[in-house]
Amino acid sequence: MDNDLEIKTLKDAIHVEKENHTIVDYFLFDEYEIHFNTLPAHCFQEWHYHSKIEETLVIVEGTLTAHYKINEQIITETAGVNDVIRVKASLHTFANETNTPVRFIVFRFVPDGKNKQEIIKQDKIIVEVK
Repeated sequence: MDNDLEIKTLKDAIHVEKENHTIVDYFLFDEYEIHFNTLPAHCFQEWHYHSKIEETLVIVEGTLTAHYKINEQIITETAGVNDVIRVKASLHTFANETNTPVRFIVFRFVPDGKNKQEIIKQDKIIVEVK
């Protein structure tokens, strides 16, 4: 296992400007993906869902409106700066219903159904470096 620290910059990202006006910078890794999204004012993404991946969004600027469907009912909620949205397998879309861009970070991975909370909370080894 390679244990060297690695820094990626925007020049390393895959930059895409989508038809729905979302601007995305993708950072792809073997087991997960992180991407930075900018959704301009009054733009929205297509309705969609994910069959294998899970997404978690962190809002870093602006307000994002989430629309998702449960039992044929459309639910609408908004998320602001520092809010986290866990998408799961929902049928959803995101919209920027404001006059300013919204920026958010998306973490995408393929879950394996194993609870790793204790590993995540406990995996830090303090070392004295001289």
